[in-house]
Amino acid sequence: MAKVNKKELSLEQTKELLILLKARFEKNKNRHKDIEWAAVEAKVLANTEKLWSLNEMEITGGEPDVVGYDKQTDEYIFFDCSTESPKDRRSYCYDKEALESRKEHKPKNNVIDIATAMGIELLTEEEYRELQQLGKFDTNTSSWVKTPDAIRKLGGAIFCDCRYNTVFTYHNGAESYYAARAFRGSLRV
Repeated sequence: MAKVNKKELSLEQTKELLILLKARFEKNKNRHKDIEWAAVEAKVLANTEKLWSLNEMEITGGEPDVVGYDKQTDEYIFFDCSTESPKDRRSYCYDKEALESRKEHKPKNNVIDIATAMGIELLTEEEYRELQQLGKFDTNTSSWVKTPDAIRKLGGAIFCDCRYNTVFTYHNGAESYYAARAFRGSLRV
């Protein structure tokens, strides 16, 4: 009996996702100057697990789009580009340790485990600031970002948002969670 790879899309799902990604790519050319869709599509089609991860980003409200190309690694970089934090990734604490530390009113999961299961990385603070150069994001919501180990070891985690045309980085206890806070991810293909 053949092993079923759960991280693979059907032909129909692949076709639908590529149509959606291409439309978003064409609509937002300012995010990826000098990058051609055909080259991106070829890379994505050559890696079924990355295609699956892009679909996970899409179905959870992330609206992934190409934001760059790394010449050294020959990889296209996708970020979640939804205007507000991805709606189906909200109300989670930062990581498993934080989740386990809560005695009551625990959220269903944590952002680190969800991102790992999706095959993506949390945006770093630097990447979050790069994203904000491409448009207006998180003007009413906020997004957890990758927290430096030194902060996390002390019980904290950081998140960002954009208010007053300025990107702010804040801290919270890693066990906190809010209805208006999710996380944004990145994927290299």
